Amino acid sequence: MQAEILAQSGYTSVSVNDAPVRELFPGIRLRPLWKGPTGAHANVLEMDPGTSWPHRDVHEPGPEEVYVVTGTFNDGARDHPPGTFLHAPAGTWHVPATTTGCTLFLFYPEG
Repeated sequence: MQAEILAQSGYTSVSVNDAPVRELFPGIRLRPLWKGPTGAHANVLEMDPGTSWPHRDVHEPGPEEVYVVTGTFNDGARDHPPGTFLHAPAGTWHVPATTTGCTLFLFYPEG
């Protein structure tokens, strides 16, 4: 007999495939996963091959943290393969792009 394990209050889970999809730009989709009470939030960003952000992506009001799940992500300066973690401090910017297509996990600890 297996004991039932209960998650603590506030514990949240969501399947990426069940998250709503919003197209930000042609070939670039955002899937919101979680939003905390103080504005912190987590998303998955999907970029089709050959897409790029149409302008600078400025990190305001706080930092952006990125984990490359699949594909190769280019931040406007260099390529980042799967398994790469990036931390962009508040006030910095980049121009996201990909030649291969990529999936990114994005976390904004300060909103």
